Amino acid sequence: QVQLVESGGGLVQAGGSLRLSCAASGRTFNYAMAWFRQAPGMEREFIAAISWSGGSIYYADSVKGRFTISRDNAKNTVYLQMNSLKPEDTAVYYCAARRGVATMGTPVALYDYWGQGTQVTVSS
Repeated sequence: QVQLVESGGGLVQAGGSLRLSCAASGRTFNYAMAWFRQAPGMEREFIAAISWSGGSIYYADSVKGRFTISRDNAKNTVYLQMNSLKPEDTAVYYCAARRGVATMGTPVALYDYWGQGTQVTVSS
């Protein structure tokens, strides 16, 4: 069993930065990790994914060049550095884990574990 706990959300002005963390407990060897977000009334949206080794990384076009996903397997933690934030980035951000491979095309339903989410609000 794997538990995921996100942190680092908050309120920030447009153009600002935030760094989200997702701490995993349990055995996460060979799990790909991903970040999603969900705004009110919207479907959960893929943001970024990273393989176990960190050698494969995927981003949604909407965040490419502004967000960076990374992981520290020694700390069982995955990060999402968010720069140049926009009001449209406002959402609840979730981390997810999938054993094996996760890409930008991996359906939400195929992820094995989810965190509880952390709110990110970007004011204009």
